[in-house]
Amino acid sequence: MIEKLQYITQETTTLSHIDCAREACISGVKWVQLRVKNKSDEEYLEIAKEVKIICDLYDVILIINDNVAIANEIDAHGVHLGSTDMYISEARSILGKDAIIGGTANTLKDIERLIGQQANYIGLGPFKFTETKKNLSPVLGLDGYQEILSELKHSYLLSETPIIAIGGIDVYDVDALLDTGVFGIAVSGLLTNDFTLTTALIKTIGRKSFKLDALNKS
Repeated sequence: MIEKLQYITQETTTLSHIDCAREACISGVKWVQLRVKNKSDEEYLEIAKEVKIICDLYDVILIINDNVAIANEIDAHGVHLGSTDMYISEARSILGKDAIIGGTANTLKDIERLIGQQANYIGLGPFKFTETKKNLSPVLGLDGYQEILSELKHSYLLSETPIIAIGGIDVYDVDALLDTGVFGIAVSGLLTNDFTLTTALIKTIGRKSFKLDALNKS
């Protein structure tokens, strides 16, 4: 199951990736993507092992960013692949047919490529500028999402490959983003700075999703 609220860990001056994962799980998040940068594979693996224990304790989906080997080693639920990482088919041959494998997109062409590779979900962004990611792709903004999602509606059933908005999302952006037709949102800094926002985000997404479902059926 692809969750509508996805949390991506980060390391701050006061919180480690493990701390972030723990706080996210306690706050009610049901999807954690472990995104570790600038550390060795050995360090990444040790962090991943600890985060896996926490996520299992809270029955939370754990996705490993970029590193298929580590996802396989700790038996994570899946992996999120960047545009320069291995093909989804190769990752699936390693992780198995039931693994959740997502990919990063910035354009309609990226999305079509990932749909062709049978990604389970697609992270489309960035919505706005964000300091949590280096080498940022062109910012899409609300107009960019509306344009891409409008094009997609002519060719694909959006429910078949959920599109997740990502990148600098604030709590005040959620309603407008969901109105474009995205399935859900992925956040990092927003929750890392205040995990008490989780409940409000889940309620907002649930309420908005209900309205969108009603519109789709009418």
